[in-house]
Amino acid sequence: MESFWITSAISAIKAISYVYDLLTFPVYLVLQRPWKTIKASRRIKARAISKDDQMVTYRSVEVPGPMHIALERENIDTLEKMMSWISKKHTDKKCLGTREILAEEDEVQANGRIFKKYRMGEYKWKNYADVDRLMVSFSRGLKEYGLTARKNIVILAETREEWMIAAYGCFKQNLVVVTIYATLGEEAIAHGINETEVDTVITSHDLLPKFKQLLKVVHNVKTIIYMEDQLKPTDTSGYKDGVKLIPFSDVIKKGSSSNAPSSPPRSEDTAIIMYTSGSTGIPKGVLLSHKNVISVLKAFCNGVEIRADDVFLAFLPLAHVFELLSETVCLLTGVPIGYSSPLTMIDSSSKIQRGSKGDASVLHPTCLTAVPLILDRISKGINEKVKKSGPLREAIFKFAYDYKLKWYKRGYDTPIFNKYIFGAARQVLGGKVRLILCGGAPLTPETQTQVKLCLCLTVAQGYGLTETTSCATVMDRWDRSTGRVGGPTTVCDIRLENWEEAGYRVTDTPYPRGEIIVGGENVSDGYYKLADKTKEFFQEDGKQWFRTGDIGEIHKDGCLKIIDRKKDLVKLQLGEYVSLGKVEAELKTSPVVENICVYGDSHKTYTVALVVPNHYYLEQIANNLGISGKSLEELCNNPEIEKAVLQELVEQAKKSKLQRFEIPGAIKLCPEQWTPDMGLVTAAFKLKRKAVQERYQADINRMYAS
Repeated sequence: MESFWITSAISAIKAISYVYDLLTFPVYLVLQRPWKTIKASRRIKARAISKDDQMVTYRSVEVPGPMHIALERENIDTLEKMMSWISKKHTDKKCLGTREILAEEDEVQANGRIFKKYRMGEYKWKNYADVDRLMVSFSRGLKEYGLTARKNIVILAETREEWMIAAYGCFKQNLVVVTIYATLGEEAIAHGINETEVDTVITSHDLLPKFKQLLKVVHNVKTIIYMEDQLKPTDTSGYKDGVKLIPFSDVIKKGSSSNAPSSPPRSEDTAIIMYTSGSTGIPKGVLLSHKNVISVLKAFCNGVEIRADDVFLAFLPLAHVFELLSETVCLLTGVPIGYSSPLTMIDSSSKIQRGSKGDASVLHPTCLTAVPLILDRISKGINEKVKKSGPLREAIFKFAYDYKLKWYKRGYDTPIFNKYIFGAARQVLGGKVRLILCGGAPLTPETQTQVKLCLCLTVAQGYGLTETTSCATVMDRWDRSTGRVGGPTTVCDIRLENWEEAGYRVTDTPYPRGEIIVGGENVSDGYYKLADKTKEFFQEDGKQWFRTGDIGEIHKDGCLKIIDRKKDLVKLQLGEYVSLGKVEAELKTSPVVENICVYGDSHKTYTVALVVPNHYYLEQIANNLGISGKSLEELCNNPEIEKAVLQELVEQAKKSKLQRFEIPGAIKLCPEQWTPDMGLVTAAFKLKRKAVQERYQADINRMYAS
């Protein structure tokens, strides 16, 4: 009976919407002009400037925008010059904002447990003049403490306004900022500090305790500057003798009364040594010059629509080149930056008191950056909420979603549905977000479509690497496609080169395919103290080029789609890299493994594995489970045995000290031996990874589905 009423209600809604469409179609046709929207989406973004049977090179057809021209006219070629210029241009405008934490209080949960929650106030803002004054004071304070030009200095801290003040203070003294992920293990952090030979580290109240152990292995460090907590005093006892611990505010205070001169950098000077996440082994330090960063600022301003009333929500790690460049674009264009964290970002975040507002609800941002995992969580959250709302509301939502998608594909917007059906979903991020820039890993078309339709905003993907200063391609404001990463930016060329081994060629139809090589002023000079690696991946040919190892295809409108990875290196959904060969080598040491192929889907957070088991050890596992008299094929298809073998691999992975995201989350036992005759291994019995994947694609899909 219930289904009858639901069906009747939806039929009535469909009838009403049909009448509504007839009445409003002429109005929307005139006001929205959908043919212009579709034409703009399909327009050419880049053209081939050279092509032969081995490679093809594409260049953007866009012209430099107003900010690009202004930077050229004003001769802004360093971040120090940029900050001085914009602080005069935007003197009294809001620049950096941090939300006040009033208290930390106990909150009793429904199950009786007690959690610590923040009682929070409003955002406290510093204008451009304030921020520039703090940057100058910090830079002079560093000079007073004995730091000189051309010295490396590490910033190991969470994303917050002091991070940017410290970084630009360093730039004013031509100090090289070394960025290291706060989430890295102690070994990787120590490697970055020791390799760059720093004697001063800038960190935070929360991360300072790490140095009680780290100082035992980072012998050059003599000074630690720590950013204070809003509520708690910082305990500075128990640290290595001879190491000075200085509050961030003391450096500012010391510098504010100093007249020490600055040491401005040159365009070609290194601004940043940015360490990669290191999940493929030892982290590599990428050299980024002031010229690299300024060129990318021009590209971002050309490719992304920036409005006078925009507000940016900052929460991704500033040690990630994507977030650092996004925030720098905000500084350049006068967009206020409000700082947040995953613990306080939305009303339901873990540190927000029940009934209180999260940062987004207070800030009302219009723009933010995100990685696919965050958007996937938003998408899943929408689906879960809809299912819990009851059959009738779920049916109405599905009708509304399909209705909006139908008109969206035709170039129309649906303002009535946006307000009354999708309005509540928009409020999760403050109700005003119009643009989410997504990078770090591929975003599935399904998530991209659902987020932009349900939150009524634009989701723009970009493609870039630390080695290209986060910049290579970006979707423009009119592009309505999914699954692609846009056309080349205005400051670099994109080249595809044949990868014969896997059969990717620029002569392929319908689209040229090959390894992606990026060339332009945005490309790094190379890796810090790694001459061999630099020579392998970078090359000079009229301009600096970087060989990405990614495989792409370029469509007729000049937009790039990432379709494969050249090496057995895969980036998972969270942005972590997994070296599949390294994981396989470790897991092969397990007695039950005869051969193994690990697979990682970049849209997932974990790997899976195809395992050819050792028959003897497999039978032993079966006997321990009370299973006997079965063929090898029957044993391989038994879920209990599959689970037991997976546990063996997990134990082996832990012994080998593999990271959590490197450990396979599911396996498939393959009864057949992989031989050269099958085409799954070479004559030397090396894996043909692509062939194995194609043969077992259905099993891979099953493992991820489970």
